[in-house]
Amino acid sequence: MSVSASAENLSSDNQSSGDGGNMCLELALEGERLCKAGDCRAGVAFFQAAIQAGTDDLRTLSAIYSQLGNAYFYLGDYVKAMQYHKHDLTLARTMGDKLGEAKSSGNLGNTLKVMGKFDEAMICCKRHLEISRELKDKLSEGRALYNLGNVYHAKGKHIGRVGQQDPGEFPEDVRSCLEQAVKYYEENLELMRELNERAAQGRACGNLGNTYYLLGNFKQAIHYHEERLKIAREFGDKAAERRANSNLGNSHIFLGEFEAAADHYKRTLVLAQELGDRAVEAQSCYSLGNTYTLLRDYPVAVEYHLRHLIIAQQLMDRVGEGRACWSLGNAHSAMGNHEKALYFASKHLEISKELGDPMGQATAQMNVADLRKVLGLPTSDLSPDSLEVVSSLGDQTSPALHRYRLTPDSKQRADTLPPDLEAVAGAQNLTHANSAAAADAKGEHLDDEESFFDLLSRFQSKRMDDQRCSLTIAENKENTNSLPNSNHNNNAAASIKPIMPLNNNNAANSKTPSNALQDDLLDLIAGMQSKRMDEQRVALPHLPGLHPPAQSQVLQRLSVAGLGGDGSTTPDDTFLEMLMRCQGSRLEDQRSSLPGDMDPDTDQRPSTRGPTVPDEDFFSLIMRLQSGRMEDQRATVPAQSHENRLSGASKTASRKDKKK
Repeated sequence: MSVSASAENLSSDNQSSGDGGNMCLELALEGERLCKAGDCRAGVAFFQAAIQAGTDDLRTLSAIYSQLGNAYFYLGDYVKAMQYHKHDLTLARTMGDKLGEAKSSGNLGNTLKVMGKFDEAMICCKRHLEISRELKDKLSEGRALYNLGNVYHAKGKHIGRVGQQDPGEFPEDVRSCLEQAVKYYEENLELMRELNERAAQGRACGNLGNTYYLLGNFKQAIHYHEERLKIAREFGDKAAERRANSNLGNSHIFLGEFEAAADHYKRTLVLAQELGDRAVEAQSCYSLGNTYTLLRDYPVAVEYHLRHLIIAQQLMDRVGEGRACWSLGNAHSAMGNHEKALYFASKHLEISKELGDPMGQATAQMNVADLRKVLGLPTSDLSPDSLEVVSSLGDQTSPALHRYRLTPDSKQRADTLPPDLEAVAGAQNLTHANSAAAADAKGEHLDDEESFFDLLSRFQSKRMDDQRCSLTIAENKENTNSLPNSNHNNNAAASIKPIMPLNNNNAANSKTPSNALQDDLLDLIAGMQSKRMDEQRVALPHLPGLHPPAQSQVLQRLSVAGLGGDGSTTPDDTFLEMLMRCQGSRLEDQRSSLPGDMDPDTDQRPSTRGPTVPDEDFFSLIMRLQSGRMEDQRATVPAQSHENRLSGASKTASRKDKKK
């Protein structure tokens, strides 16, 4: 609900709110105007001032909470956005406003999704969908379906980021999330077609194309992206048209249709230049360079990679510079320009050291060593970090070490295979390697299964000891004369005070010393556990900006709303299911993690993305297509004389002339 709409309700229904309510409304209206003008930060200041003024009108306050939550969301302060959307949800339920509850649930779900709390976001979005269907509000139902698709899509991408899989090669849990996203997006698209909402149809088609791309169904992805492109052109939306062309290029790449991909990337480049987006312009040049590398048109690839390098330097994107230098070195090496390839490999090595990227550093040093050997120069040894990376890979050829193609002499033999067949062959090699790795992993799992419970009990033992009750007086919150902290290091026997019966002077007391000791022990445990119990108590909601008399009315309404239809306080199955799902994340947080060299929640690897590097750069695809030919093309070249190098260069030039 907007503040202006609630202002109309207030003026017609409630004329006795006083000066404070009028001041609150005026400030909120100004905040709404500023947010619509794009100045969300100033709008937040006015909304906060409106809350300080306070009001008795629940609808006005609900509108302020909703607008304030949206403003904080756009400012990137998701914790505060979630807080105010929760306040809005509380008021909507208090007033029995079903439509308001649906909207606030949707807003809360979107915020939780961005925060990475996908399971809780699903609960809120499903509640939004349920209420919308109860009210038969098709437009609200469409938004709920779209939001649910976004949550499942984001969860699938989040889980899939753990590995380095290509589209279509994700594990089953990721595929399940993406398939759920497809289900909700398709329902949304069907509903939007019924309502003839073309703009919403375009958004649904774009998301369906992206999801099918991740599932590896590239033909279906192309179908939806082409529909998205058509709708974007209808509305003159160049940003959406640019995204659709880029996505179409990515899908054609994985089908081996490199020429079609190049056409879409060129259109993406033109649109990026029209929009003045330098980062996207660099991404388009990078994608075009990679595409022409796959087409083996290396001079054109070098041209686009140089454009990418220049923009990356202007935007100070060191990750992008590193990728550009590697790509330029690879292209020059394939053309036989080993001196230029050595220059760019050295630059790649320098940037990898600066970024702290051990894998990139090992790759660059191996390429530098190979190139120096070809040129007859003394080879430099690998650094200790690079040696550790290489030794950890064993004798296996790792796709992570991107060594250059050094001898283009066998290019004619490799040219006999069409690009699409090479892609299929590379994919089959990768599948066999993955199958062998999976078999080895299964054997290791069976060997380690017997020691699992021993490992689990060892790591749980410390937590179990932490939960035991200690009889030290220093830890007894009931004892006002607690020992100072300096006594905590004393002998444990000295810090334990014998527990005596509390009523030892009462002759009529029939309790034996052992019973009194047991009672005192229970009292001590209860006193020490009381703090933990208090921490688990639920706090009553506090709604900022609501005057105290109205606060008590809201709490009373909430308590009445908590009763069932027959007056029973027993929660229904839906509530219990929602409670268990919300508590699931807290239960997972309390589980102990297996030991490792690094915290699993902290990614200590350097970032492999930069503003000039697209998310879908099909970098691994290039290496896969080249990996089958690398060893065939690698030669142990003796130290050449200067004359031999010149003759080799002249032969390369003559081959270029014949090609032209």
